[in-house]
Amino acid sequence: MHRSRSPFVVAAVTGVLALLALLAYGLVQSGPDDGIDTALARGELPVAPGFALERLNGEGRGSLADYRGKVVVLNFWGSWCTPCRDESPLLQRWHERISARGGTVLGVDEIDVTSDARAFVRELGLTYPMLKDTDESLRPDYGITGYPETFVVDRRGRITALRRGPVDERFMREEVLPLVEERL
Repeated sequence: MHRSRSPFVVAAVTGVLALLALLAYGLVQSGPDDGIDTALARGELPVAPGFALERLNGEGRGSLADYRGKVVVLNFWGSWCTPCRDESPLLQRWHERISARGGTVLGVDEIDVTSDARAFVRELGLTYPMLKDTDESLRPDYGITGYPETFVVDRRGRITALRRGPVDERFMREEVLPLVEERL
């Protein structure tokens, strides 16, 4: 005697099989995370993604490649960001400290009103180079999740450290100073 299956059982089994197939597909498609954080955690030094952006002062364009051969403290910030304001004097002091030894701080203003960003720079007396990324074009390449975020780039263009959140004296001393003192 042949028993027919109820539509409910057929639908439930089909649904479970569809979910399992979707899960298997997701696992296959999501390879290892190749993000900067993961690479650094594995002891790798990923090459910093290149870019060219307008200078905040309006005088042409600037790029990361302009600083090849220098240690670059690449800081993403916004004038509307309180932690960015708090860390800026420290970044200025470190820029002054490392600029004569082959280092620089390079600021990238994100999603900001240009006049507000310029006022921020003037008010805080920041002299390090500033670029502006008005449409967050660098966000995916650097995996930016918030502001401020800082990436340390060595003389060969490799990212050696990052800080998601404001930097402090200890971070700069431990992650930047050894690179500036290192000779090729």
